[in-house]
Amino acid sequence: MSDCYHCGLPAQNDFSSVMAGERRLFCCFGCRAAAEAIHCGGLQNYYAYRDKPAAKPEPAASDFAIYDLPDVQREFVIQEAELCTAKLAVGGISCAACAWLIENHLSGIDGVCQVRVNATTRQVVVAWRKQQLKLSEIFNQLSIIGYQPSPAQNQEAQRQRQKEYNLALMRLAVAGFGMMQVAMVAVALYAGTEQGISAQWQGLLRWVSLLIATPIIMFSAQPFFNSARRSLRQGHLNMDVPVSLALLLAYSASFWATVTNTGEVYFDSVSMFTFFLLLGRFLELRARHSCAFESENLQQLLPRVVKIQRDEETHAVLPLAALQVAQQVWVDAGSVVPADGVLSSERADLDESLITGESEWQVKRAGHRVLAGSLAGDTGFAMRVTAVGGQTQLAAIETLLTKAELEKPRQVALADQVAGKFVAAILALALGVASFWWYRDPQQCLWVLLSVLVVTCPCALSLATPAALTAGVNRSRQLGVMILSSHVLESLSKIDRVLIDKTGTLTEGAFSLRQCLPVRSINGDPLALVAALEKHSRHPIATAFANIRRENSAQPLSLSQVKSCSGLGLEGKLDGVRYRFGKPNFCRALQAGPANADCGAGDWQYPGPGMWHLLADSEGPIAWFEVSDELRPSAAEAMQQLQQQGKSLLLLSGDREHSVLAVAKRLNLSHWQAEATPASKLTQLTGHQQQGARVLMIGDGINDLPVLAAADVSVAMGSATQLAQTRADAVLLTGDLHAIPKLITLAFRVQRIIKQNIAWALVYNMLALPAAAAGYIPPWLAAIGMSLSSLAVVCNAMRV
Repeated sequence: MSDCYHCGLPAQNDFSSVMAGERRLFCCFGCRAAAEAIHCGGLQNYYAYRDKPAAKPEPAASDFAIYDLPDVQREFVIQEAELCTAKLAVGGISCAACAWLIENHLSGIDGVCQVRVNATTRQVVVAWRKQQLKLSEIFNQLSIIGYQPSPAQNQEAQRQRQKEYNLALMRLAVAGFGMMQVAMVAVALYAGTEQGISAQWQGLLRWVSLLIATPIIMFSAQPFFNSARRSLRQGHLNMDVPVSLALLLAYSASFWATVTNTGEVYFDSVSMFTFFLLLGRFLELRARHSCAFESENLQQLLPRVVKIQRDEETHAVLPLAALQVAQQVWVDAGSVVPADGVLSSERADLDESLITGESEWQVKRAGHRVLAGSLAGDTGFAMRVTAVGGQTQLAAIETLLTKAELEKPRQVALADQVAGKFVAAILALALGVASFWWYRDPQQCLWVLLSVLVVTCPCALSLATPAALTAGVNRSRQLGVMILSSHVLESLSKIDRVLIDKTGTLTEGAFSLRQCLPVRSINGDPLALVAALEKHSRHPIATAFANIRRENSAQPLSLSQVKSCSGLGLEGKLDGVRYRFGKPNFCRALQAGPANADCGAGDWQYPGPGMWHLLADSEGPIAWFEVSDELRPSAAEAMQQLQQQGKSLLLLSGDREHSVLAVAKRLNLSHWQAEATPASKLTQLTGHQQQGARVLMIGDGINDLPVLAAADVSVAMGSATQLAQTRADAVLLTGDLHAIPKLITLAFRVQRIIKQNIAWALVYNMLALPAAAAGYIPPWLAAIGMSLSSLAVVCNAMRV
């Protein structure tokens, strides 16, 4: 069977065309259409020069006309008068012939002014006159010849990292090449010294070494000099100060010896020292870049256009910026979810690893929550939008990540201070060693001084803590926990008591209304009144009445003077009547006069076991409402694991004693407190802290703000609205409570590795310093030892 003329896949006789006098076979209509367009445009040489077959053309994922909308173009098109410029990501580019084809094909279109194709990045920059040509036509022309165009994402962070990587690689290459050349010349110099080289040849070889070593100092070693210069300006000694001093001393002495033809040269040591230092820094750079996901702009992952579902068959394409809450959206298979919402289809498979850290595909059913940034599986689905733009959980995560990046851990700050003092001690010690050797053997003084400065450089000591903490933070992200405060991994290892909220923490927080028991009649629907009150609440119980509000959306109740009393309930005013909903004592305080004739004393009492809440006005009770909530599947095992770790657990809840006791028994918790207000929770926490306990608080992030802020370490359960406002030190992005004991175990591991790293750095310096001071370690070997010690610290940190 013949291969497709365009893409190389098996061809079919049903798709053929005569081109340049020859009959060509294709695998599909798309390949035939692409080849015909290329030949008709006079670009058939593409097939002669390409390195490999073209990619099989794919059908357009959306109507290209959407890219003519100003709201869509605003994000990736630059307009200057009548000229527009856009950067496009083009799928299917495989070689230089593809770049030639695209440039020539687009350049032949009226209105296109300039086309530049980067085959490496698969990006096309095209400039056109908007009065003559629409952007959608450019997209269409690229599609016709077999490529898949889309707007290029703003990848400034990636470009900066790539620029940093390329520059570091170039510096390393220059140092490596120069080191090898200088080493060869150094062999001749050392051998000539033993065998009696003439002064003329010795001088020539020294000048050759100087010429080769100069670019190494002027270009490759610049990062050390720049860092040292900044450090001295700020009045703080960092690790690059002794490094720069060693390099400058060695190069200056060698330069002077070459010019005056006296003394010894150390160009080989300078070159080797610079190369091995840069090699260590380069490997650290690669490790840092591999963990750079958290610093990305996560909003770039969202699609620029969305499909608004009109009915089961038709969709309207809309810019993401125009998407609104409550709209019905269709998400294609393999596409990124554009906003937070509720699943309307019966089922969807989603990859939520970006948001929650959960690596396995999540099966969602109708009514389940769907998060922006999730990746759809093999089947498309419909969803109703509940949050867009900055209100999504993805946006909240990005905000919190930005805040977290600004904090420096206490251990890192302490390590920086110690390193600064350590450098000062090194400089003083190096001066003493140099003075000793100057009197004993002046010819050996300089290289011994260099060795001391290099071998004692506190790189490993400065890397010991941040390397382990960085690895720990990245690992916690994989567990589904986002660390927001710098002290978490340090403080968690010292925790001995855990306080846990019940509602929304141990339970799902997805309340449902079980029943309503009327006490007396009022003008209006009590259920609608409660739903209108709960609209102003952030407590998880409000979700039980969300459907009622949607059903009454045509005629919503407008309450005034609504206020929330934390831990007690809600109060609001409608048509001059003040209502309260919540605990009976809270509601009873509203009664100003005698009770309504339909109300009895028993109506103020809970109707039975369960989670009951009362609606009342100044005349007495109106109706009781029972809501229910389920324990998280991971709650029991997570609590057991915490107890096995030796933690003392205390369950705190504002619910009735009967409900809290039932949960405590199911979770095998012996210590619990019911009907706890935020103030009483705070009293409990401060009491434990006064007894010397280190307390971890796990709460819902909103109702427990005071106690979360006061705890030694606090973890909040994450959701879109809570996440942006939480004061917790960490946020559990998934509902899996197993992550808490795993996080504590991780904290112990991080602290252990930090101690190992610091111990290794100190032992290395204690052993290497005497040897260098005694003259047993040449400068190039000191550079290798210092680089290996830093790499050992980084590799040990990666074990986290």
